[in-house]
Amino acid sequence: MKQKNNKIELLGSAPISQSLILLGIPIMIGMLINAFYNIVDAYFVGKLGESAMAAISIVFPIGQVVVGLGLMFGNGAASYLSRLLGKDDKKTANQVASVAIYSSVFIGLIFIIITLVFMKYILKYLGATSTIIPYALPYAKIYILSCVFNIFNVTMNNIVASEGSSKTAMSALLLGALANIFLDPIFIYYFDFGVIGAAIATAISQFISTLVYIIYILKKESYFSFSIRNFHPTKEIFFEIFKIGIPTLTFQFLTSLSIALININAANYGDTVIAAMGVVTRIISMCTLVVFGFLKGFQPIAGFSYGAKNFDRLNKSIKISILWSTTFCIVTGLITIIFSKQIVSQFANGNNIMISLGQKSLIANSLSFFLFGFYTVYSSLFLALGKGCKGFLLGACRQGICFVPVILILPTLLGIDGILYVQPIADILSTFVTIFMAINLHKELNLEKNNINL
Repeated sequence: MKQKNNKIELLGSAPISQSLILLGIPIMIGMLINAFYNIVDAYFVGKLGESAMAAISIVFPIGQVVVGLGLMFGNGAASYLSRLLGKDDKKTANQVASVAIYSSVFIGLIFIIITLVFMKYILKYLGATSTIIPYALPYAKIYILSCVFNIFNVTMNNIVASEGSSKTAMSALLLGALANIFLDPIFIYYFDFGVIGAAIATAISQFISTLVYIIYILKKESYFSFSIRNFHPTKEIFFEIFKIGIPTLTFQFLTSLSIALININAANYGDTVIAAMGVVTRIISMCTLVVFGFLKGFQPIAGFSYGAKNFDRLNKSIKISILWSTTFCIVTGLITIIFSKQIVSQFANGNNIMISLGQKSLIANSLSFFLFGFYTVYSSLFLALGKGCKGFLLGACRQGICFVPVILILPTLLGIDGILYVQPIADILSTFVTIFMAINLHKELNLEKNNINL
C-alpha cells in the first residue's frame, strides 16, 4: 500500500523535476535499449548483404501497424487512467485496465492472422523486389506472429506508466532488449539461420518482456486489478479509450505509411537505396523513442494534474518537459551529424553508395530532429488531457498531413534527393502547426483556471 501511495504522490505532489526523473527516465532508458536492439538487428543483418538489410526495412512498418493496436488500447487507457487516479475512482480504473489488456490481445490476434494470410502480397505492395522477397517473407512470418507478445507488452507498458510504475516498464523493456542483443548473433550466425534467426531472437525477447508484466500482475504490485472479473466493457469505457487510442493508432499507422512510402519510392532506385533509408529510419527512430520514453513520465503527471485541476503544476511540467526534451534533441542531433558517416558505415558492409546516401539523409534528419522535442511534448499533452480530436490533428501532422503531400511531390521533382529530405521538410511544417495549436491550448487552460478561481 505504501508503494502505491508513493506512486500517487509522484503524480500529484512531488516536485516536478523529481517526478519527471523518477517516472520518465526509467522508461526512457528502457525504450532506448529497446530501440538499440532494433539497431543491433540491423547491424547483424546488414552483414548478410543489402538485400537482407532491405528485407527487414520492408517488414518494419508492418510490425509498427500491428503494435499500434497495443498503443491504441494502452495509450487510450493510460490517458483515462491518469485522470481517474486524479479523481480517486479506483473501481472504474480497474475496469478500464482490464478491458484494455484483454481487448488488445484478442483484436491483435485477429489482425495478425489476417496479416499472415496476405503477407506475400503486402510485402510486394510495400516495395519488396524479387531479390528481397526470399529474405523478407520467412522473416516476416515469424516476426509478425511474435507481435502478439509485443501488443501485450505495449498495452501494459502504457498502463503501468499511467500509475507511475516506471521501473517495471523499464525492467520489461531492458530484459527483452538484452535478450535480443545476446540472441541475435547466436541465431543469425552460430545456428546459421540468417534473417530468420533475427526474427526468432526478437520473438524470444518479446516473450521475456511479457513474462515480466505477467509476474507484476500476479504479484499484485499494480494499483489496478487485471482480473477477468473486472472485464466489463461499456460504451463509456470504450469511448474514453478510443477517443485517445484511435488517434494514437492513426499516428502509428501514419508512421508506418511514411516508412512504406519511402520504401516504395526508394524501390525505383534499387535495394541499396531501400537499405540506406532503412538504416536512417532505425537510427532516427531510436532517438525519437528516447523522447517518447521520457514523455511517458510527463503524460501521467499532466493527466493527473488536469484531472485534479492543478493548473500551476500542469504548466510547470510542460515548461520543464519542453526544456529537457529539446536539449536532448539538439545534443543528439549534433552527435549524429558529426559522426554520420561512421554511423551509417556500420550497416553498409562497405557499400560506398549506401554510405553516401545514408549520410546525406541522416544529416538532414538530424537537423530537423532539433524540433522534435517541442512537437512531441504538445502532441503527447493533448492526448494526456483527453483532447482526442486536437491531439489527433497535431499527431497526424508529422507523418501524415505534412508528410504525404511532400513524399508525393518531392521525389518527382528532385529524384533520390526528394526521398532523402522528405521527413525533415515534414518536421519543419509540423512545428509551425504545433506553435499555433500550443498558443490556443494555453488560452483554453488559462480560461479554465480563471473560471475555477472565480
